[in-house]
Amino acid sequence: MSLLFNLKLPEDIKRLTYGELTTLASEVREYIIDVVSKNGGHLAPSLGVVELTIALLRMTDPIRDRIVWDVGHQSYAYKILTDRRDRFTTLRQFKGISGFNKISESPYDAFGVGHSSTSISAGLGLKVAGILQQKDIKTIAVIGDGSMTAGLAFEGLNNAGHLKKNLVVILNDNEMSISPNVGALSNYLSKAMTGEIYTKFRKDFQHFMEKSPILGGPLLHFAKKLEEGIKGFFTPGIIFEELGFKYIGPVDGHNIKDLEEALHNAFIQTSPVLIHINTKKGKGYEPAEKSPSKFHGVSKFDRSTGVPIKFSGEKTYTQVFGETITEMASKNDKIVGITAAMPDGTGISILKEAYPDRVFDVGIAEQHAVTFAAGLAAGGLKPYVAIYSTFLQRGYDQIIHDVALQKLPVVFCIDRAGFVGDDGPTHHGAFDLAFLRVVPNMVIMAPKDGEELSEMLRLSENINLPVAIRYPRGEVDRYDLPHNIVNIAEPEVVFDGGDIAIISVGHIFKESYRLYNLLKEKGINTTLINLRFIKPLNKDLILNYLKGKRFVVTIEENSLHGGVGEYIQSIVNDVDISVRFIKFGIPDIFVEHGDLESLRSLVGLKAEQMAEKLLNLLKQ
Repeated sequence: MSLLFNLKLPEDIKRLTYGELTTLASEVREYIIDVVSKNGGHLAPSLGVVELTIALLRMTDPIRDRIVWDVGHQSYAYKILTDRRDRFTTLRQFKGISGFNKISESPYDAFGVGHSSTSISAGLGLKVAGILQQKDIKTIAVIGDGSMTAGLAFEGLNNAGHLKKNLVVILNDNEMSISPNVGALSNYLSKAMTGEIYTKFRKDFQHFMEKSPILGGPLLHFAKKLEEGIKGFFTPGIIFEELGFKYIGPVDGHNIKDLEEALHNAFIQTSPVLIHINTKKGKGYEPAEKSPSKFHGVSKFDRSTGVPIKFSGEKTYTQVFGETITEMASKNDKIVGITAAMPDGTGISILKEAYPDRVFDVGIAEQHAVTFAAGLAAGGLKPYVAIYSTFLQRGYDQIIHDVALQKLPVVFCIDRAGFVGDDGPTHHGAFDLAFLRVVPNMVIMAPKDGEELSEMLRLSENINLPVAIRYPRGEVDRYDLPHNIVNIAEPEVVFDGGDIAIISVGHIFKESYRLYNLLKEKGINTTLINLRFIKPLNKDLILNYLKGKRFVVTIEENSLHGGVGEYIQSIVNDVDISVRFIKFGIPDIFVEHGDLESLRSLVGLKAEQMAEKLLNLLKQ
């Protein structure tokens, strides 16, 4: 990688020949593939935008100008070619660089991202902020075609068209094929109608017509309609033109020279511009080119084959969900599944394979997914919405207004609850129990293992209220313990004894059980309760087991503020029971990225840390 590692970045990129730029693109791809194969990450999206990244860095000053990458999973090349080349090997590692853009990580990152479809709105804000402060800055929002399915993207487009500022939006069309590529004629017309000569003629003609008192108005209107008609007939960008954008494209997203020409033409406009580029997702790595969705976000894999490196043969919670819901659907034709562009990630693809007509992928549109599910439920079906905890946040109003208020039996299958590890603060499922707990009519369950997840899914089938079941990323936990059947509202008392009660919420039972055993080794008997239900909860049963205890320890991989520990404490405070509470969970911070063990240790959720704190309190 002699060229990449001998450049002063990003300055030297502007001095390279096109032949050298081709070499540079190849070396950047190799570097990305090498690091992601070892660390995991978003491979296919980043491989597709290497040439675009190079063109952007050649046509802008990335410190003065503002480049916003939607989601951020396309920005690996950008990280390498700005100021993180030598740190890129730490990608997504504890205390290393983030897998997404972060303002705090680099002055080259204009805006922090992680969830989709925010780039246009944020880019417009940055552009207007520059104008109001009399700063002449170029502002570019890079958005993938999948992210264009979200309503927020169109809200941003609509406002940008209204404000008529020169925001440049680059639409990376790599999979969805938003519109048919009509080839050379379309590209030629887009270039011709946004080039310098045509742009100057258009301004002069408009100025001349506006001065004409009689014919100016009608002629100007006719000319505008003629131009729209020509472009609308030959190009796919008429929808963006109607929203107030100049449209350029489609442009070959792997041709640096064409990209630079498109950017130049965009920057000389006075109104917003959308550049539509075509790229190949996963370009440069054959396994990713053949299966781009599988290589969208990956764990560690064998670079030579593309096969994931697995550490054990256990099923994941996601697989248990997919297999269980498919078995249920085989006996109940009212069961339907919904995903917001994550069929593989949520496991609902298993149901889709068996019953393709009963699974709906609505795209990156979580708000719509929730209300769509409400409509399905109101129509007599039993919808299961499979969604990551962090993305469910985007549909919170719909959960309250469209589902819970109407007591509709929608089941939210909340994957990636708690820490998700390497994806970091934008993706940790830290808040779902807190924000769902306050919603009336909700039934909320949290399984400690795969067996309980399967049972809870089956139980949800006959609950005629909104249900949320939250479970983590990764392989299922297994315990050499007797299994007690899941009954609605009832916790599982795993062990009973002593004057300390440990109340464990969901999958963090792994650490709670270890804590129980560490105390037992010290001769301290403890009551261990697997809560199972957050709502409804058998309060009388809980209070009965807490009477006479010195300490109640609550453990949850969820925000402490508004969390289950606070809820249990409020129940105890309402009655005449004197007991000291020690609550373990995620403190009032956004927790960084890193491996699960490091993150739990960071916030004090490891069994050894909790045991040390408890033993010190007992000594006092």
